[in-house]
Amino acid sequence: SSLDTFYKEVRKGIIGLNALDQMGFDSYLEKVDGTGNFSSIGGNLATALSIANAKAVANSLQIPLYRYVGGNFARRMPKPLGNVLGGGKHSRNGTTIQEFFISTQSDNMLQCISTNIRVHRRVGEKLSEKYPDISIGVGDERAWTCNIPDLEAVDLVRKAAAEIGHESRLKILVGCDFAATSFYENGKYVYKDGPKTVDQQKDFVVSLVKDHGFRIIEDPLVDSDYEGFTDITARIGDRAMVIGDDLYTTNPERIKVGIERKSSNAVLIKVNQIGTLSKTVEAVNLVNRAGWKTVISHRSGETTDDFIAHLGVAFGSDMIKSGTIGGERLAKLNELIRIQEDL
Repeated sequence: SSLDTFYKEVRKGIIGLNALDQMGFDSYLEKVDGTGNFSSIGGNLATALSIANAKAVANSLQIPLYRYVGGNFARRMPKPLGNVLGGGKHSRNGTTIQEFFISTQSDNMLQCISTNIRVHRRVGEKLSEKYPDISIGVGDERAWTCNIPDLEAVDLVRKAAAEIGHESRLKILVGCDFAATSFYENGKYVYKDGPKTVDQQKDFVVSLVKDHGFRIIEDPLVDSDYEGFTDITARIGDRAMVIGDDLYTTNPERIKVGIERKSSNAVLIKVNQIGTLSKTVEAVNLVNRAGWKTVISHRSGETTDDFIAHLGVAFGSDMIKSGTIGGERLAKLNELIRIQEDL
Protein backbone atom coordinates (compact mmCIF):
# COMPACT_ATOMS: atom_id res chain seq x y z
CA SER A 1 0.00 0.00 0.00
CA SER A 2 0.99 3.67 -0.27
CA LEU A 3 1.39 3.86 3.50
CA ASP A 4 3.79 0.91 3.52
CA THR A 5 5.78 2.48 0.69
CA PHE A 6 5.99 5.74 2.61
CA TYR A 7 7.35 4.13 5.77
CA LYS A 8 9.75 1.79 3.96
CA GLU A 9 11.10 4.03 1.19
CA VAL A 10 10.31 7.69 1.76
CA ARG A 11 9.88 8.67 5.41
CA LYS A 12 13.49 8.49 6.58
CA GLY A 13 14.84 10.77 3.85
CA ILE A 14 12.17 13.44 4.36
CA ILE A 15 13.24 14.11 7.93
CA GLY A 16 15.57 17.10 7.91
CA LEU A 17 14.61 18.46 4.48
CA ASN A 18 13.98 22.20 4.22
CA ALA A 19 10.20 22.46 3.91
CA LEU A 20 10.52 25.99 2.52
CA ASP A 21 12.32 24.55 -0.51
CA GLN A 22 9.34 23.03 -2.32
CA MET A 23 11.36 22.22 -5.44
CA GLY A 24 14.00 20.51 -3.33
CA PHE A 25 11.36 18.50 -1.49
CA ASP A 26 9.73 17.43 -4.74
CA SER A 27 13.10 16.61 -6.29
CA TYR A 28 13.76 14.26 -3.38
CA LEU A 29 10.48 12.44 -4.14
CA GLU A 30 11.53 12.08 -7.78
CA LYS A 31 14.94 10.78 -6.71
CA VAL A 32 13.47 8.19 -4.35
CA ASP A 33 11.06 7.02 -7.04
CA GLY A 34 13.74 6.86 -9.73
CA THR A 35 11.40 6.10 -12.64
CA GLY A 36 10.63 9.57 -13.99
CA ASN A 37 6.88 9.05 -13.73
CA PHE A 38 6.34 7.88 -10.13
CA SER A 39 5.53 4.36 -11.24
CA SER A 40 7.52 3.08 -8.25
CA ILE A 41 6.16 4.96 -5.22
CA GLY A 42 2.98 6.02 -7.01
CA GLY A 43 1.63 9.37 -8.16
CA ASN A 44 -0.97 9.54 -5.41
CA LEU A 45 1.64 9.16 -2.65
CA ALA A 46 3.91 11.73 -4.30
CA THR A 47 1.01 14.16 -4.65
CA ALA A 48 -0.11 13.70 -1.05
CA LEU A 49 3.41 14.35 0.27
CA SER A 50 4.09 17.29 -2.03
CA ILE A 51 0.82 19.02 -1.12
CA ALA A 52 1.24 18.16 2.58
CA ASN A 53 4.61 19.91 2.58
CA ALA A 54 3.14 23.04 1.00
CA LYS A 55 0.24 23.00 3.46
CA ALA A 56 2.62 22.62 6.41
CA VAL A 57 4.62 25.66 5.30
CA ALA A 58 1.48 27.73 4.71
CA ASN A 59 0.19 26.79 8.15
CA SER A 60 3.49 27.66 9.81
CA LEU A 61 3.44 31.06 8.07
CA GLN A 62 -0.22 31.45 9.07
CA ILE A 63 -1.34 32.18 5.52
CA PRO A 64 -3.79 30.31 3.25
CA LEU A 65 -2.37 27.77 0.81
CA TYR A 66 -3.52 29.83 -2.20
CA ARG A 67 -1.54 32.83 -0.90
CA TYR A 68 1.58 30.74 -0.25
CA VAL A 69 1.56 29.18 -3.73
CA GLY A 70 0.21 32.12 -5.72
CA GLY A 71 1.60 35.14 -3.87
CA ASN A 72 -0.11 38.42 -3.07
CA PHE A 73 -1.51 38.81 -6.58
CA ALA A 74 -3.56 35.59 -6.45
CA ARG A 75 -7.05 37.06 -6.45
CA ARG A 76 -8.84 35.56 -9.45
CA MET A 77 -11.61 33.09 -8.67
CA PRO A 78 -12.06 30.16 -11.10
CA LYS A 79 -15.58 29.47 -12.35
CA PRO A 80 -16.93 26.08 -11.18
CA LEU A 81 -17.41 23.55 -13.98
CA GLY A 82 -19.89 20.87 -12.92
CA ASN A 83 -20.72 17.49 -14.44
CA VAL A 84 -24.51 17.01 -14.69
CA LEU A 85 -24.98 14.02 -17.03
CA GLY A 86 -22.71 11.37 -18.42
CA GLY A 87 -21.48 7.86 -18.85
CA GLY A 88 -18.27 6.55 -20.38
CA LYS A 89 -15.93 5.11 -17.75
CA HIS A 90 -17.91 6.83 -15.00
CA SER A 91 -20.98 4.66 -15.54
CA ARG A 92 -21.85 1.46 -17.39
CA ASN A 93 -25.39 2.64 -17.97
CA GLY A 94 -24.92 6.01 -19.64
CA THR A 95 -23.93 7.91 -22.73
CA THR A 96 -20.79 7.18 -24.75
CA ILE A 97 -19.59 10.72 -24.07
CA GLN A 98 -18.17 10.67 -20.56
CA GLU A 99 -19.38 14.03 -19.21
CA PHE A 100 -21.82 16.78 -20.05
CA PHE A 101 -21.03 19.79 -17.89
CA ILE A 102 -22.11 23.36 -17.25
CA SER A 103 -20.53 26.50 -15.83
CA THR A 104 -22.48 29.47 -14.50
CA GLN A 105 -20.79 32.77 -15.31
CA SER A 106 -21.08 35.02 -12.26
CA ASP A 107 -18.58 36.87 -10.10
CA ASN A 108 -20.40 35.57 -7.03
CA MET A 109 -19.10 32.10 -6.14
CA LEU A 110 -22.15 31.08 -4.13
CA GLN A 111 -24.36 32.07 -7.06
CA CYS A 112 -22.25 30.01 -9.47
CA ILE A 113 -22.43 26.93 -7.26
CA SER A 114 -26.13 27.16 -6.44
CA THR A 115 -27.07 27.78 -10.09
CA ASN A 116 -25.01 24.79 -11.23
CA ILE A 117 -26.89 22.68 -8.67
CA ARG A 118 -30.19 23.96 -10.07
CA VAL A 119 -29.16 22.83 -13.56
CA HIS A 120 -28.20 19.42 -12.17
CA ARG A 121 -31.63 19.12 -10.56
CA ARG A 122 -33.39 20.25 -13.75
CA VAL A 123 -31.51 17.65 -15.80
CA GLY A 124 -32.75 14.96 -13.40
CA GLU A 125 -36.32 16.21 -13.70
CA LYS A 126 -36.15 16.21 -17.48
CA LEU A 127 -34.75 12.69 -17.57
CA SER A 128 -37.60 11.42 -15.36
CA GLU A 129 -40.22 13.16 -17.49
CA LYS A 130 -38.86 12.13 -20.88
CA TYR A 131 -37.69 8.60 -20.03
CA PRO A 132 -40.07 7.24 -17.36
CA ASP A 133 -39.33 3.64 -18.34
CA ILE A 134 -35.52 3.91 -18.33
CA SER A 135 -33.43 3.46 -15.20
CA ILE A 136 -31.77 6.68 -14.01
CA GLY A 137 -28.80 6.70 -11.66
CA VAL A 138 -25.68 8.65 -10.73
CA GLY A 139 -22.06 8.03 -11.72
CA ASP A 140 -18.71 8.36 -9.97
CA GLU A 141 -18.92 12.16 -9.90
CA ARG A 142 -22.61 12.30 -8.90
CA ALA A 143 -23.75 13.28 -12.39
CA TRP A 144 -26.95 11.68 -13.68
CA THR A 145 -26.59 8.61 -15.87
CA CYS A 146 -29.20 7.26 -18.24
CA ASN A 147 -28.86 4.94 -21.22
CA ILE A 148 -29.92 7.42 -23.90
CA PRO A 149 -28.37 8.45 -27.26
CA ASP A 150 -25.66 11.08 -27.01
CA LEU A 151 -27.47 13.60 -29.20
CA GLU A 152 -30.54 13.38 -26.98
CA ALA A 153 -28.29 14.05 -24.00
CA VAL A 154 -26.85 17.07 -25.81
CA ASP A 155 -30.31 18.50 -26.35
CA LEU A 156 -31.51 17.76 -22.82
CA VAL A 157 -28.55 19.39 -21.06
CA ARG A 158 -28.62 22.39 -23.37
CA LYS A 159 -32.32 22.98 -22.68
CA ALA A 160 -31.92 22.54 -18.91
CA ALA A 161 -29.09 25.09 -18.86
CA ALA A 162 -31.06 27.51 -21.04
CA GLU A 163 -34.11 27.29 -18.76
CA ILE A 164 -32.16 27.87 -15.55
CA GLY A 165 -30.13 30.60 -17.25
CA HIS A 166 -33.34 32.38 -18.23
CA GLU A 167 -34.87 31.99 -14.77
CA SER A 168 -31.74 33.20 -12.97
CA ARG A 169 -30.78 35.78 -15.61
CA LEU A 170 -27.29 34.35 -15.72
CA LYS A 171 -25.13 33.07 -18.56
CA ILE A 172 -24.50 29.33 -18.33
CA LEU A 173 -21.91 27.69 -20.56
CA VAL A 174 -22.46 24.12 -21.72
CA GLY A 175 -19.86 21.61 -22.84
CA CYS A 176 -18.68 18.03 -22.69
CA ASP A 177 -15.71 15.79 -22.02
CA PHE A 178 -15.63 13.13 -24.70
CA ALA A 179 -12.77 11.17 -23.10
CA ALA A 180 -12.52 9.94 -26.68
CA THR A 181 -9.59 7.60 -26.05
CA SER A 182 -11.94 5.34 -24.09
CA PHE A 183 -14.09 4.54 -27.14
CA TYR A 184 -11.47 4.74 -29.90
CA GLU A 185 -11.07 1.33 -31.53
CA ASN A 186 -9.28 0.34 -34.74
CA GLY A 187 -9.18 3.86 -36.12
CA LYS A 188 -12.82 4.70 -35.35
CA TYR A 189 -14.81 6.27 -32.54
CA VAL A 190 -17.33 3.64 -31.50
CA TYR A 191 -20.52 5.14 -30.09
CA LYS A 192 -23.37 3.00 -28.80
CA ASP A 193 -25.41 3.92 -31.86
CA GLY A 194 -22.58 3.21 -34.32
CA PRO A 195 -18.97 4.09 -35.20
CA LYS A 196 -17.64 7.36 -36.62
CA THR A 197 -14.54 7.82 -38.74
CA VAL A 198 -11.97 10.35 -37.57
CA ASP A 199 -13.34 12.97 -39.98
CA GLN A 200 -16.91 12.25 -38.88
CA GLN A 201 -15.85 12.65 -35.25
CA LYS A 202 -14.25 16.00 -36.00
CA ASP A 203 -17.37 17.19 -37.82
CA PHE A 204 -19.53 16.03 -34.90
CA VAL A 205 -17.41 18.02 -32.45
CA VAL A 206 -17.61 21.11 -34.64
CA SER A 207 -21.39 20.73 -34.94
CA LEU A 208 -21.77 20.68 -31.14
CA VAL A 209 -20.20 24.12 -31.05
CA LYS A 210 -21.70 25.66 -34.17
CA ASP A 211 -25.17 24.08 -34.10
CA HIS A 212 -25.78 23.32 -30.41
CA GLY A 213 -24.00 26.19 -28.70
CA PHE A 214 -21.43 24.16 -26.74
CA ARG A 215 -18.60 26.37 -25.49
CA ILE A 216 -16.34 23.86 -23.75
CA ILE A 217 -14.91 20.77 -25.48
CA GLU A 218 -12.55 18.37 -23.70
CA ASP A 219 -10.59 15.46 -25.17
CA PRO A 220 -12.58 15.18 -28.42
CA LEU A 221 -10.03 12.82 -30.01
CA VAL A 222 -7.70 9.99 -29.00
CA ASP A 223 -4.83 11.13 -26.78
CA SER A 224 -2.14 10.70 -29.45
CA ASP A 225 -3.78 12.78 -32.19
CA TYR A 226 -2.06 16.16 -31.84
CA GLU A 227 -2.74 16.89 -35.51
CA GLY A 228 -6.45 16.20 -35.13
CA PHE A 229 -6.64 18.44 -32.07
CA THR A 230 -4.93 21.18 -34.07
CA ASP A 231 -7.54 20.86 -36.81
CA ILE A 232 -10.45 21.04 -34.36
CA THR A 233 -8.94 24.02 -32.52
CA ALA A 234 -8.45 25.86 -35.81
CA ARG A 235 -12.12 25.28 -36.66
CA ILE A 236 -13.78 26.15 -33.34
CA GLY A 237 -11.11 27.71 -31.12
CA ASP A 238 -12.43 31.21 -31.72
CA ARG A 239 -15.76 30.38 -30.09
CA ALA A 240 -15.07 27.49 -27.71
CA MET A 241 -12.54 26.35 -25.13
CA VAL A 242 -10.78 23.25 -26.48
CA ILE A 243 -9.26 21.45 -23.48
CA GLY A 244 -6.54 18.83 -23.57
CA ASP A 245 -6.52 16.41 -20.64
CA ASP A 246 -5.48 12.92 -21.75
CA LEU A 247 -3.55 14.63 -24.56
CA TYR A 248 -1.19 16.27 -22.05
CA THR A 249 -1.62 14.53 -18.65
CA THR A 250 -0.28 17.71 -16.99
CA ASN A 251 3.13 16.79 -18.41
CA PRO A 252 5.26 19.84 -19.33
CA GLU A 253 6.95 18.01 -22.21
CA ARG A 254 3.64 17.00 -23.79
CA ILE A 255 2.27 20.51 -23.23
CA LYS A 256 5.28 21.97 -25.08
CA VAL A 257 4.42 19.81 -28.10
CA GLY A 258 0.80 20.95 -27.96
CA ILE A 259 1.77 24.61 -27.75
CA GLU A 260 4.12 24.25 -30.72
CA ARG A 261 1.37 22.59 -32.78
CA LYS A 262 -1.47 24.79 -31.44
CA SER A 263 -3.34 21.62 -30.52
CA SER A 264 -5.76 23.28 -28.06
CA ASN A 265 -6.36 26.58 -26.31
CA ALA A 266 -6.72 25.21 -22.77
CA VAL A 267 -5.19 22.51 -20.56
CA LEU A 268 -6.72 20.47 -17.75
CA ILE A 269 -4.48 20.45 -14.69
CA LYS A 270 -4.43 17.41 -12.38
CA VAL A 271 -1.67 17.35 -9.78
CA ASN A 272 -1.58 13.59 -9.34
CA GLN A 273 -1.04 13.06 -13.06
CA ILE A 274 2.42 14.62 -12.78
CA GLY A 275 2.95 13.88 -9.08
CA THR A 276 4.29 17.06 -7.48
CA LEU A 277 3.32 20.67 -6.91
CA SER A 278 6.56 21.88 -8.52
CA LYS A 279 5.93 20.05 -11.79
CA THR A 280 2.33 21.26 -11.75
CA VAL A 281 3.49 24.87 -11.40
CA GLU A 282 5.89 24.30 -14.31
CA ALA A 283 3.01 23.02 -16.45
CA VAL A 284 0.75 25.94 -15.51
CA ASN A 285 3.48 28.48 -16.27
CA LEU A 286 3.93 26.98 -19.74
CA VAL A 287 0.21 27.24 -20.43
CA ASN A 288 0.01 30.81 -19.14
CA ARG A 289 2.97 31.95 -21.24
CA ALA A 290 1.26 30.52 -24.32
CA GLY A 291 -1.81 32.65 -23.57
CA TRP A 292 -3.96 29.55 -23.08
CA LYS A 293 -6.42 28.84 -20.30
CA THR A 294 -6.08 26.41 -17.41
CA VAL A 295 -8.78 24.32 -15.78
CA ILE A 296 -7.78 22.84 -12.41
CA SER A 297 -9.47 19.49 -11.91
CA HIS A 298 -10.57 16.93 -9.35
CA ARG A 299 -10.47 13.20 -10.05
CA SER A 300 -13.36 10.76 -10.35
CA GLY A 301 -12.33 9.00 -7.16
CA GLU A 302 -12.06 11.88 -4.72
CA THR A 303 -11.63 12.71 -1.04
CA THR A 304 -12.89 15.74 0.89
CA ASP A 305 -9.47 17.41 0.68
CA ASP A 306 -9.91 20.92 -0.73
CA PHE A 307 -6.38 21.73 -1.95
CA ILE A 308 -7.42 22.10 -5.60
CA ALA A 309 -9.68 25.01 -4.62
CA HIS A 310 -6.59 26.82 -3.34
CA LEU A 311 -4.53 25.88 -6.39
CA GLY A 312 -7.26 27.14 -8.72
CA VAL A 313 -6.97 30.58 -7.11
CA ALA A 314 -3.17 30.43 -6.83
CA PHE A 315 -2.83 29.62 -10.54
CA GLY A 316 -5.48 32.13 -11.66
CA SER A 317 -7.27 29.29 -13.44
CA ASP A 318 -10.26 30.13 -15.61
CA MET A 319 -12.30 27.21 -14.30
CA ILE A 320 -12.25 24.51 -11.66
CA LYS A 321 -13.68 21.13 -12.52
CA SER A 322 -15.00 19.96 -9.18
CA GLY A 323 -18.40 18.39 -9.72
CA THR A 324 -21.81 19.72 -8.73
CA ILE A 325 -23.15 17.71 -5.79
CA GLY A 326 -21.77 15.16 -3.31
CA GLY A 327 -19.70 15.71 -0.17
CA GLU A 328 -16.31 15.19 -1.79
CA ARG A 329 -17.25 17.69 -4.54
CA LEU A 330 -18.91 20.27 -2.29
CA ALA A 331 -15.84 20.32 -0.04
CA LYS A 332 -13.94 22.09 -2.82
CA LEU A 333 -16.85 24.36 -3.71
CA ASN A 334 -17.45 25.41 -0.10
CA GLU A 335 -13.76 26.23 0.25
CA LEU A 336 -14.01 28.47 -2.82
CA ILE A 337 -16.79 30.40 -1.09
CA ARG A 338 -14.57 30.83 1.97
CA ILE A 339 -11.63 31.95 -0.16
CA GLN A 340 -13.77 34.55 -1.94
CA GLU A 341 -14.96 35.86 1.43
CA ASP A 342 -11.32 36.04 2.53
CA LEU A 343 -10.39 38.02 -0.56
